[in-house]
Amino acid sequence: MATDIPIDHDDHAEHSQAEPEADLLPQIDSPEDLRRLDAKDLPRLADELRQFLIESVSKTGGHLSAGLGTVELTIALHYVFDTPVDRLVWDVGHQTYPHKILTGRRKDMATLRQKGGMCGFTSREESKYDTFGVGHSSTSISAALGMAVAAAIKKEEHDVVAIIGDGAMGAGMAFEALNCGGEIDANLLVVLNDNEMSISHNVGGLSNHLARMMSGRVYSSAREGSKSILSRMGDPLWNFAKRSEEHMKGMIMPGTLFEELGFNYIGPIDGHDMNTLVKTLRNMKHLKGPRFLHVITRKGKGYEPAEHDPCTYHGVPPFNIETGEASRKPGTKPDYSSIFGQWLCDIAESDTRLIAITPAMGEGSGMVKFSEQYTERYFDVGIAEQHAVTFAAGLAADGLKPVVAIYSTFLQRAYDQLIHDVAIQNLPVVFAIDRAGLVGADGPTHAGVFDLSYLRCVPNMTIMAPSDENECRTMLTTAFQLDSPSAVRYPRGYGPGAKIDKDLATIEIGKSRTLLEGNKIAILAFGSMLAPALEVGRNITATVIDMRFVKPLDEEIIKQMSARHQLIVTVEENVIKGGAGSAVNEYLASINSNCLRLNLGLPDQFIEHGDTSLLLADCGLDPAGILKSITNVVSVPLAHSAESA
Repeated sequence: MATDIPIDHDDHAEHSQAEPEADLLPQIDSPEDLRRLDAKDLPRLADELRQFLIESVSKTGGHLSAGLGTVELTIALHYVFDTPVDRLVWDVGHQTYPHKILTGRRKDMATLRQKGGMCGFTSREESKYDTFGVGHSSTSISAALGMAVAAAIKKEEHDVVAIIGDGAMGAGMAFEALNCGGEIDANLLVVLNDNEMSISHNVGGLSNHLARMMSGRVYSSAREGSKSILSRMGDPLWNFAKRSEEHMKGMIMPGTLFEELGFNYIGPIDGHDMNTLVKTLRNMKHLKGPRFLHVITRKGKGYEPAEHDPCTYHGVPPFNIETGEASRKPGTKPDYSSIFGQWLCDIAESDTRLIAITPAMGEGSGMVKFSEQYTERYFDVGIAEQHAVTFAAGLAADGLKPVVAIYSTFLQRAYDQLIHDVAIQNLPVVFAIDRAGLVGADGPTHAGVFDLSYLRCVPNMTIMAPSDENECRTMLTTAFQLDSPSAVRYPRGYGPGAKIDKDLATIEIGKSRTLLEGNKIAILAFGSMLAPALEVGRNITATVIDMRFVKPLDEEIIKQMSARHQLIVTVEENVIKGGAGSAVNEYLASINSNCLRLNLGLPDQFIEHGDTSLLLADCGLDPAGILKSITNVVSVPLAHSAESA
């Protein structure tokens, strides 16, 4: 193995002085192999696993910081619990690369997030050790609770462990699950991986000692025995003892909230102290009922650049281990997120009513500059999409102009709030929907392929889909001027490279633009599909229209095209069912048009991870695929050019 990687070995420096020993990690093809190791060898395995993780992700790209922080925790969990009989339910999945490596997928790491390769999140189809598919935050406790209840109903003896990060704990869904889990007295262990929010600073020898003591059988037996005795001695004495225990715990640890929810709270403990982790988990395995273990870890642990900047190294492209720099230089033109971020700053300068909101996606949505320049008008509400939308509705109700920057896939989590709190009241909230369409390596859990379908059926909504960078800026400005709900949905990454106007221009609501004039065939392109539509249009002398609006549709242009052309083709990077093409079909049916129609978009299936261009080609949404679909319906003469409008 390489020896020149900048990895921090300070916790286990004694191993670097020992005689060279055979590497442990190559011997681990399953948790059964791991459990055959002596506990004293686990810290050395952690060092090897951390180094392998850095080397692997440096070649493929992926999520790095979170996994580096959970190396010891992952080893300890698989060492103590009898996986996969015992269930480990991970939250989000960013931190699961060590889990994948230890569960027989070490060699598959070379294919991480590539088409046909290993998924970047847990997947039930990929491994029996992936007990629940994840990708969105804060689902682990609910899922694990369901498994714990299922075990009780089926009278099965196995443990269920939910592992959740401190950021994910901020979501309401996590507390709903905790509230339910404590109430039904489920046999469930929740492990809080506290790596960023610093819920508590009580980490060290005393805290570790207390955790081991309070999770041990002697303390547990005394605690339960005392409860039994005191509960028979009357309410006053019982209540006094209960309050005393809670107050004593509250003096030295932050577990009162979880105790009130019905969980036996243990911690916080050092999540990089393998000895403490293993002993505490072993103790807690023998306890029953709802249990809560608070573990403190360091995101990016062991790789200096990631420790200093865990946010940057949360998700990375392939990078140089020595320098930490990306192997592939980013493009010089701005991506859509950057365009949105600059637009925010420009609007904020001229309109003090603008308020920007994000549910924990400030960096990804391009809002860093705005957050620095307009601190008092920037709200990162954490992983709380439902709250973000209703919070925006409250701002709008009192005269401000909120802009909610949110990924398409995450807006799904706040659908009720969008309808009930924004649309019904017709409030002027702008939804800046990033990551619309396929998202490549992140796969189906993050693909924004349903928003046109689930938004266009909502009354009062205006929906726009920009075809290039300047259109994105113009549409955002247009949306901001409306006195009703609006959405601008744009893809991940870079556009075709259009020149961006500095002014804050607007466009007419519901009006398209015709870019090519042809005959026989009219291609109505929505958003990102304009570029391939133009290429096809030039080859077959078709009319090509940038529709711009999904709602309201430019019905007049659709009517004209149906009267003058044999075939109307709609193209969108959204599922076909219920999407923009469906809206065109509905209008054509309403005017009794007998024009042939062809709807092109994403199929009725979840699209796996891989390079976006390859996935679009598989779906027939590249120029060759669009042309093939058209020629399957009508015969078309090929041409080398078409008249530009």
